[in-house]
Amino acid sequence: MANFVYTLSKTDVNSAARCFQFAKVTHEKGHNVHIFFIDDGTLWADNTRDFTEKTITGDCPGDYFAYILEKEIPIGV
Repeated sequence: MANFVYTLSKTDVNSAARCFQFAKVTHEKGHNVHIFFIDDGTLWADNTRDFTEKTITGDCPGDYFAYILEKEIPIGV
């Protein structure tokens, strides 16, 4: 088991979706995962943020963020 830290420093939906997707996949494989929102990425900590906005690949951050919340993956802001 390895430790992974993902940082999100941008507000764009594509970066957020990939960060959350990678964190989800890594956690599902049994690794320890932490996420940090830094710089402009701290705007994702706003609970009124739209997590349903589609990325260029058709998914959205909410597709992965629900798992992060359910599994209580630590998020630092």
